Amino acid sequence: MKRKYIVPVLLSSALVASSFTASATLANTQNSHEKVEKTWNEKANVPVFVKEKIAEKRAASNASNALDYLANNENKTGLKNARKNLKQKNTEKDSLGMTHVSFSQSVNDVPVEGAEVVVHYSKNDELVSVTGSHFPEAVAKSIDTTPTVSMIKAVQSAKNSVDAPDELEYNPTSELVVYPFDGKNHLTYKVNVNFLGEKPGNWFVFIDAKSGEVIDQYNAIMHANKIHQSVGTGVLGGQRKIHTTKVKQPKSGTVFSLSDESHEGLKGIYTLDANDGEIMINNSASWKDEYLRPGVDAHYNSEQVYEYFNEQHDRNSLDDNGMAIISYVHFGENYNNAFWNGRQMTYGDGDGLFMVPLSAGLDVAAHEMTHGVISNSANLQYRFESGALNESFADIFGTLVDADDWEIGEDIMGPEAKEDGRVSLRSLSDPSKYKVKVDYVPYGNGEGNYPSHMDEFYDLPRSLDNGGVHINSSITNHAAYLIGEEIGKEKLGKIFYRALTIYLTPTSNFSEARKLIVQSAVDIYGEGSAEVVATANGFDSVGIYE
Repeated sequence: MKRKYIVPVLLSSALVASSFTASATLANTQNSHEKVEKTWNEKANVPVFVKEKIAEKRAASNASNALDYLANNENKTGLKNARKNLKQKNTEKDSLGMTHVSFSQSVNDVPVEGAEVVVHYSKNDELVSVTGSHFPEAVAKSIDTTPTVSMIKAVQSAKNSVDAPDELEYNPTSELVVYPFDGKNHLTYKVNVNFLGEKPGNWFVFIDAKSGEVIDQYNAIMHANKIHQSVGTGVLGGQRKIHTTKVKQPKSGTVFSLSDESHEGLKGIYTLDANDGEIMINNSASWKDEYLRPGVDAHYNSEQVYEYFNEQHDRNSLDDNGMAIISYVHFGENYNNAFWNGRQMTYGDGDGLFMVPLSAGLDVAAHEMTHGVISNSANLQYRFESGALNESFADIFGTLVDADDWEIGEDIMGPEAKEDGRVSLRSLSDPSKYKVKVDYVPYGNGEGNYPSHMDEFYDLPRSLDNGGVHINSSITNHAAYLIGEEIGKEKLGKIFYRALTIYLTPTSNFSEARKLIVQSAVDIYGEGSAEVVATANGFDSVGIYE
């Protein structure tokens, strides 16, 4: 099945895989290096920016005019019968005054999984670019979109296929989608099954709506009343000022809970104990007990990450709509991991040898919460290159929030890890100083190190690290480091945030990401600016070209 990237037509001039599985701690699209066994969207076209000037200025930057442009310019975009096959998703105006109209591809009103098209207008209502991807064969071939399998049966099949526990924290969700996979268009139920337990899952399972068979599945766990000012001690002994809630209870008297509802427009920041599923409480405003320390750090770090996105990017929580920020601590037993499961952050306590409680790391919290931002913006699919971009953006913003260095997880490493030379989970400045898991070595250049250049790319199959999401992310991580060293972390954050929330779509790959990140620099700092040059040079240096 060919997935065709919309040619972005620019019309204006202007946590962990290693010897001790650290890279899976912080919970592709496709690339030119894939092995034959990876047939999913393997023939994706790479978009090209075509710079020209539009002859006709649009009357308004709205969905109707955007659809008119797509319908009248099939030769430029490759989209056939846009009025029939595209459905409007939303229209947004950004801080630069540009307007972005997004559409999803559909067949008989059934959405095509991963296919999104965005039309971008300047602040002067001039159409300047079209980005995204679509599946031309989903239009060219007739697809029967009437299911014969019930949604109830599909959900049960999905639960069975991932060994979901009988009791689920959240009811599974399901929607009917056309799923291009392994050269065919399948009518499927896309079922999301989310659970904790010994092996947490945020599974997306595609059930054939005709036969009831499992077409594909992947785990998208992404590892890594009166407000009162309290003081707590973190895992590493640091003092934390945290917002808690003072509650009078009939039997136990006054207690303080890790509940923060002090931020206007935010539904709250809540930190829970995974052992009982309840918000953590303490009998005083001084949180010093050792058991409470992971909760203190999780609570404090959640607020720090919230404030970063709010102050630097004017974003109100992970969904930009004030969603509650929820963290669980004390998850599992000797659990060397942290993850975002699509709804909340969850932190293990570590085993005390290789890792300490993972909530101690501000960059770990920022990494996990950025996955929430990604889920509510570009929604990069968690496999192959798009999944590596997902992990990379989480790492990059981890180092922007915890801005002291370019390392991820330096505060959570245990004594044995440090003794073994593992002083962080990943390094953006020097990725190759760490080894990948032994199982991954045959798929790389033989040296067995994290890659920092496309020459060292790992052609991992879907069955290993979702096609290299934690491994190949270090290539774009290193590009971000090189860019940040030239222009500073604040500008780096503005450029990458814009690309993530304005331009990238679920199936974006490395080459497309380079173009859209450079375009974001152009939008903010102008064509030919030092920031644009540094951004392009950063990607050139790691072998990601136009």
